[in-house]
Amino acid sequence: MARIDLVDLAHSYDGGNADPSSFALKPTSMTWRQGGAYALLGPSGCGKTTLLNIISGIVKPSRGKVLFDGRDVMALTTQQRNIAQVFQFPVIYDTMTVGENLAFPLKNRGVGRAEIDARVHEIAKLLDLVPQLDRKASRLTADAKQKISLGRGLVRADVAAVLFDEPLTVIDPALKWELRSKLKVLHRALDLTMIYVTHDQTEALTFADTVVVMHEGSVVQTGTPEELFLRPDHTFVGYFIGSPGMNVLPAEVEGRQARIAGHELSLARSYGGLPPGARIEVGIRPEFVSLAAAAPGLLAARIERIDDLGRSRFAHVRVGDLKIAARVPRGLSLGGNEAGLIFEPAHIHVYADQRRVEGAA
Repeated sequence: MARIDLVDLAHSYDGGNADPSSFALKPTSMTWRQGGAYALLGPSGCGKTTLLNIISGIVKPSRGKVLFDGRDVMALTTQQRNIAQVFQFPVIYDTMTVGENLAFPLKNRGVGRAEIDARVHEIAKLLDLVPQLDRKASRLTADAKQKISLGRGLVRADVAAVLFDEPLTVIDPALKWELRSKLKVLHRALDLTMIYVTHDQTEALTFADTVVVMHEGSVVQTGTPEELFLRPDHTFVGYFIGSPGMNVLPAEVEGRQARIAGHELSLARSYGGLPPGARIEVGIRPEFVSLAAAAPGLLAARIERIDDLGRSRFAHVRVGDLKIAARVPRGLSLGGNEAGLIFEPAHIHVYADQRRVEGAA
């Protein structure tokens, strides 16, 4: 187990002299604590798998260093770094039994038979694989094979970190929630540093204590699921996390007032001295915008549709050229498509060129 430090790390598949704007991974520095559960979250092509492969040693970065417990590991192979990696598709031996597959990483390192048996049984029990230990892996379903692959990554207690590269891609949707929850239990039980790559926000937020959101090769925010939801530091974070995503609206902001489509909104903080020439926007999550009957003083909107999600309903409305999602309060009855919007000032964020501005209390 190890603390992992990334120091001025960057990578281009076209070589280190390429245009920095084209880098697959733009310069980044961060520290991941020993025993932490982390998720790298972002859309395809954002650089998250590149970063994971640099940590494991599969890819050598164009610049920067990777440190394990303060030790530079740039010259070490994946095996020498003592990394376990679980990929999108199961990596197992079909001719072996489930137990033999789980035991293989330990047997390969000369671990004693008694210790192997104890560790295999421990991991098999955590993954509900005990009844299948003597079965040939070739006879199992794809999701069962991926559970074996997960177990192979977790069976070694001495690994510096376990890296997961979208490991639930081939899993039946009905089983994904179960396996995500099981990974969380495994992390708590085994106290391993785990880094999980995914484009699925639900996977990231249910697995990780700390989520690293990536966009176009850059880390745009690192935080807890609650921090990412309530205080998105970048408009992309607000848009990518949440369903529906955050409303991001062009605005004029002065002091404690914002003007949107000619309508004045009160803000909880004061904003002075915003960067001249910057694109100013306000962001607010749909959960903090309420649909109401049209009335003087409210921002007038036209309802385009209402999505009923069971436990909640969200209206998608139009204000001029702007599209806004808003929560529909229980019991609200409207006679037509005309409505008003109520904004909660404490949850309105101001952004300059997509970055959140703190404002003064």
